[in-house]
Amino acid sequence: MTAPGHALVTGASSGIGRAVASRLGRAGYRLSICGRTKELLQEAADELRREGCDVADFVADVSDPRQVLDLVDGAREHHGPISVLVNNAGRNGGGVTAELTDELWRAVMSTNLDSVFYTTREVLARGGMTDLPSGRIINIASTAGKQGVLLAAPYSASKHGVVGFTKALGKELATQGVTVNAVCPGYVETPMAERVRAAYAQAWNTTSDDVKGQFEAKIPLGRYSTPDEVASMVEYLASDGAASVTAQALNVCGGLGNF
Repeated sequence: MTAPGHALVTGASSGIGRAVASRLGRAGYRLSICGRTKELLQEAADELRREGCDVADFVADVSDPRQVLDLVDGAREHHGPISVLVNNAGRNGGGVTAELTDELWRAVMSTNLDSVFYTTREVLARGGMTDLPSGRIINIASTAGKQGVLLAAPYSASKHGVVGFTKALGKELATQGVTVNAVCPGYVETPMAERVRAAYAQAWNTTSDDVKGQFEAKIPLGRYSTPDEVASMVEYLASDGAASVTAQALNVCGGLGNF
């Protein structure tokens, strides 16, 4: 990892994924980014190029294993072996558990957990990472992957799965020079955060601003984290300085979680 290589970032159209791509691109990594919506992905790619980043963009739904195959093959063909994988694609989802539909449960699990497995598997099997001297797999989980979140059973379950997958794979790949870690954001100001607040506002018969105030009151720092603050942890984990960090789930949450 002495020289920046090729980083694949999923769900990079906005929010944390967009900030991660910017951090890694400005650090010198060749970037492959993906997202499901062509227009949003193109906007992100154009912004990254204006920042001086070397970017290839791929429209892909990483909850579909067939699309993941094409993504990994296309990324490797364009930029060479993948040295850093950031599994960031995700979605919110929850409600009263007795009222949850099978469709919502599966959609959350497919986007948040299955996609991490599919993309990681193909990067290891065909992305060239294991042929390199070292590699990095960084999964964006959540503090919800360490503790239960009210009215978010599917989301919490999926992120607990990401943390467990990370810890197991980190041990599996330790002798191959590939580190595997999870970053666990708390409340981060992103488009998804706006959707989450709106959902709670509806459930609690209040306003999104009131929900935000309740959430901020639980955070010792008293504020939401920023996407760039999460991205800075990802950049560290991708660096040579993090060579001995593996099978860990590291919080970026303003003190919301402390384990």
